[in-house]
Amino acid sequence: MSNISQTTPKPRPAGVSTIAIINGIAFLLTLAFWGMVAIEKRVPFPSELSVMSERANAAVTWGFLVGDIIFSAPLLLVATVCLWRLSALGWTAAQMVNILWIYSMTIILMRDAFTVLSPGGMVFPPFALFAVWATVYLWKHRSLFWASEKYDLHHES
Repeated sequence: MSNISQTTPKPRPAGVSTIAIINGIAFLLTLAFWGMVAIEKRVPFPSELSVMSERANAAVTWGFLVGDIIFSAPLLLVATVCLWRLSALGWTAAQMVNILWIYSMTIILMRDAFTVLSPGGMVFPPFALFAVWATVYLWKHRSLFWASEKYDLHHES
């Protein structure tokens, strides 16, 4: 008889599946949105502008583009794949993405409230609202991701 124990995979709750799927959609939408902005030059590069307020607004937009491509998109992809597998890495990446959604949408909606409603201000608020729910949901269900012998933090070998 083998010493390798057979373990039954943990069932993935519908809430976790939903979060993983929404993160996958957000990943694709984020890439498409910023790809369109960059490729079609919908926002001029800041150095192309001479009016300081226009330059600042363009810099903020390009800053979000770069930040989303470097941080948000990879985290969304990791969260999607690893949440699906009920991995602790997926839980961590999803929580990081959730706070990024909440933080960035706060900035965008404040900016838009004092200027004009931007395309990002129209497209992405549902993801920020979803992130509020997902943050709480994942926190309440964190034991699905962290309760395992291999992550036993109280046992020393």
